[in-house]
Amino acid sequence: MYPNLYFVFNDWFGWKINAFKIFYTFGIFVALSFIVAAYLLTLELKRKEKQGLLLPREETITTGQPASIYSLFINGLIGFIFGYKLIGAFIASRQSGLDLQDYIFSSQGSWLGGFILAAVLAYLKYKEKDKQKLAKPEKRIIRIWPHDRVGDIVIFALVFGIIGAKIFDNLENWDRFIQDPIGNLIAPSGLTFYGGLICAAIAILIYARKKGIGLLYLIDAAAPALMIAYAIGRMGCQTAGDGDWGIFNSAYISDVPGHVVPATPEQFQEKLKENSTYFLNGTVMDGPGVSTMVTDRHEESLDKVPHKSFRGPKFLPTWMFAYTYPHNVNEDGILLPGCEGKYCRALPQPVFPTPFYEIVACFILFAVLWSIRKRIKVPGVLFCIYLILNGVERFLVETIRVNTTYSIFGIHPTQAELISSALVITGIIGIIYFSRKKATVEEL
Repeated sequence: MYPNLYFVFNDWFGWKINAFKIFYTFGIFVALSFIVAAYLLTLELKRKEKQGLLLPREETITTGQPASIYSLFINGLIGFIFGYKLIGAFIASRQSGLDLQDYIFSSQGSWLGGFILAAVLAYLKYKEKDKQKLAKPEKRIIRIWPHDRVGDIVIFALVFGIIGAKIFDNLENWDRFIQDPIGNLIAPSGLTFYGGLICAAIAILIYARKKGIGLLYLIDAAAPALMIAYAIGRMGCQTAGDGDWGIFNSAYISDVPGHVVPATPEQFQEKLKENSTYFLNGTVMDGPGVSTMVTDRHEESLDKVPHKSFRGPKFLPTWMFAYTYPHNVNEDGILLPGCEGKYCRALPQPVFPTPFYEIVACFILFAVLWSIRKRIKVPGVLFCIYLILNGVERFLVETIRVNTTYSIFGIHPTQAELISSALVITGIIGIIYFSRKKATVEEL
C-alpha cells in the first residue's frame, strides 16, 4: 500500500523525501478522475454540438474593466489558504514524527507562506486585467457553448460531491457521527460514493437548466465519464487502503503480518481466536500491556465475523483474492515487523480486495458505454443504461463488502444496496419512458 507519495518513492527508488508525505495517493487519484472525466465530457459535448443537439447561449459581458477589489480579494484569499497550508506543510514535513494529515486539517500553517502566495495571486490577477483594460469598458455579446462550461460543472461536482459524500457517510455511520460531529464532518476519511453522486447530480442539473443546456443530452454525455471516473477513484481506494475493502476470505490466513497463505477452515478459526480482541473489540496488543484501538468494525462473537471462502486460481496472484492491505492509510490492523512511524499496520486476516474488482468491472463497463454511445439515438437512454450497469455492479460487490446494514421488513440491506437497487429500477423505467416518448413524437 502507498498512503502517500513518500511510500511510493521509498519503495520504488529507496528515496526518503518527507515533503512527499503531504501528497496522499487517494487524493491524487480523485484529482485524476476529475481530469479524465472533464476531458471525456468535453469530447462528448463537442460531438453533440456538431450534431446540432446542443446549442450555444448568448451572454453579455463587460470587457476592458480593471481588476475589481472583489476579484483581487478572492484571488488573495485562495492564495493565502494554499500558501498557509501547503507551504506550512512542506516546512513542517522536515520534523520527524509529524502527522502531516492531522497538520493539514488543523489550524496550523505558515503565515509568511500564506501572505506571499496571496500577494502573488492577487498581483497576477491585477496584471491580467491591466493588460485587457480599455480606456472605456465595452459591453459585448458572446456565444458560450455547453463544452465551455465543463470547468464550472467540474467545480460543482467537486464541491457538492464532497459535501454529499460526507453527509451520506455520516448518515450511514450515525453512532460514530454523534460521538464527534465536527471531527467526522471535517475528517479527510469517510466518503460515500452514492452520496457524492446524488448531491453533485442535483447541483449540476440545476446549473445546466439555468444555463439552457439540454439535460438529457448532458447526462448522456456524462455517462461514460462518470463510469471511468469511478474506476479511477477506486484505484485510489485500492492504492491507499482506505478501509473500503471486503469481508474476510477464509480460504486464506495471514501467517505473519502482511503475508498471505492458503489455509483450511480450522486454521482460519485458529487465527480468529489468536486475534480475538481485534474481531470482538477492535483493539490489538502492540506490546505487553499496550492495547490500541485500530478499527470500529467488530462483532459480538467470533461466529459472527463476516467471511466467505474462495480459493483463487494458482496462475493469478493471491492478492487478487485475499489481501491484508499492509501500510493502509486507515492504520487498521496489527503492527508490521521492522516498520517505524505511521502506516505500519496490516489486517490480521486477509480480505477480498473489492476496490480492485470495481476497478476492473468499471473499466469494462466504461468500454461498453463508450462503444455504444453513438448507436443510442434516444436521448436519456444511455444515461439510464449507465444507472443500470452501475447499480448492478455495486449491488454485486456489496455481497462481499463490509458495510453498515439496515433492518427493513426482516431483510438487512446496506445503504449502497438500497441506492443501487433504486438506480437499476430508475434506469429500467427511464429506458421504457424515453423510448415510448420518442416513438410517440415520431408518430406525430
